[in-house]
Amino acid sequence: MTSPGEEARPLIEAVEGLRAAVDGTRLPLDLVATAGAGRTRQALLDQLDDYVLPRLGSLDAPLLAVIGGSTGAGKSTLVNSVIGTAVSAAGVIRPTTTSPVLVHNPADGTWFADRRVLPRLARVTGPAVAQAHPGAVRLVSSPELPAGMALLDAPDIDSVVHANRALAEQLLQAADLWLFVTTAARYADAVPWSLLRQASERGTAVAIVLDRVDPETIDEVRPHLVGMLREQGLGTAPVFTVPETTLTPDGILPESAIGRLRAWLDALAGDLRARSIIVAQTLRGALSSLDGRARELADAVRVQGEAVASLEAATATAYERARDEVAHGMNDGTLLRGEVLARWQELVGTGEFFRKVEARISTMRDHVTAAVKGEPPATANVGEALESGVSALIRAHAEGAAADVARTWRRLPGGEQVLAAAPDLARPAPDLPARIERSVRDWQGDLLELIRQESGSRRTNARIAAYGVNGIGLLLMLLVFSHTGGLSGAEVGIAGGTSVIAQKVLEAIFGDQAVREMADKARTLLVVRVDDLYAAEQRRHDEALARLALAPEQVQRLEAAIARIREADR
Repeated sequence: MTSPGEEARPLIEAVEGLRAAVDGTRLPLDLVATAGAGRTRQALLDQLDDYVLPRLGSLDAPLLAVIGGSTGAGKSTLVNSVIGTAVSAAGVIRPTTTSPVLVHNPADGTWFADRRVLPRLARVTGPAVAQAHPGAVRLVSSPELPAGMALLDAPDIDSVVHANRALAEQLLQAADLWLFVTTAARYADAVPWSLLRQASERGTAVAIVLDRVDPETIDEVRPHLVGMLREQGLGTAPVFTVPETTLTPDGILPESAIGRLRAWLDALAGDLRARSIIVAQTLRGALSSLDGRARELADAVRVQGEAVASLEAATATAYERARDEVAHGMNDGTLLRGEVLARWQELVGTGEFFRKVEARISTMRDHVTAAVKGEPPATANVGEALESGVSALIRAHAEGAAADVARTWRRLPGGEQVLAAAPDLARPAPDLPARIERSVRDWQGDLLELIRQESGSRRTNARIAAYGVNGIGLLLMLLVFSHTGGLSGAEVGIAGGTSVIAQKVLEAIFGDQAVREMADKARTLLVVRVDDLYAAEQRRHDEALARLALAPEQVQRLEAAIARIREADR
């Protein structure tokens, strides 16, 4: 096979695009539904970096056979025996191979010295020792191995050390050929068959070495193993048997035990067409497997995105409910209970006075005028009580919304995790009370501006002057909040009188239509300010979710990359 020409460039670019899309995916939430997606993502990146892209870019590179198998299967002894000298540490202490050993012909050294394959592993050289080189592959140059093939002794696939198992699986995905080593006692174990099924599903070329077989049982064990391979779609995989035998003083298997395997490897290394067939089979299988695994990853990203959307919706619902409750609290008369009612009575008189309002409106107006103009502290008391009540209303529902969000998030997938990372979201922002008070004061300024806008004629200005702008502003505030739906008993009568007083005085100054418009505008202005306050609180939650970096376009990028590979690989 030759280096890829221009006809291979679209496929390489398409695979590079998939690699970028996979690398750009984020799976930040620990969801049951996407528990294995992180491993799928990493396995995809590993195979793209370690095998697919390097092999597409160098189709004429030596064939890489990875020697994999269970603990104690004799992988290192087998490699040493094929080479004829100790290149990989072997022994009875498990695990023996803790760092991979890559053996190559001196003529092929340039293919492996750089980061063309296994780019995340450093390269080390030196004698065979049991000492580990974490994150590295040891390169061994041997003229005993024919040019055109390299052998990589991998850690145990069932090692007690998690890092060794993970590295073994990664190396198997980097193989053109997986030379699986097992024993007569271990060939039916579950762990190796899980990986063999993956190899079958992905089209990886596989050969089997059945090691340490009692010659008396070989006719029984070998057919059983072949039948198991056939059931897993690996019926064409060659099977080599190595009988139980005594090692040479150098720890090498005798030639009679490995002659058939060595001859097959030598023939494969010397036959360009045979190597090309194996490389093409494994590369084709790897490319075909990208579609399903990338779709699995896209589905996981979609599920995580839906979880985030549910958390966002819960936040929006809570703050929308809080806005509605504040609007209801503004309209149901509850803001005029308690201290506001008491201060208003001090300002304009007793309950008996309110019952005579309709009959004595002119006298009432004079009374209010005198009270508003002559007793500024009294109007200030009513205004402060109203300001405090409005602030308390807004703050209470903000606290309720934050608590509602936290309670709902804890029931939704991923919500507990986000709250654990940002526990302050269960409460309003620390500066919210100050911002609320400032907004209410600014709203009172809005009311004064409304009054100034309505003071168009000389006659109106004179009436406003008679009451004072602040007094008129107070009456407008009272009118905004003076519905009685939330009151009962004596409070209804008092608040009702409040409404009549405020409305009649304002109508006498501005006219009934203007008063209705002013009251509507005043309510709208307050609602807008409440919306701004709650939007800022909601934004705290949205920003915490945005930090998860789960952009919707991640799925689209994956799907587009898959389609591009399918098109380029036709």
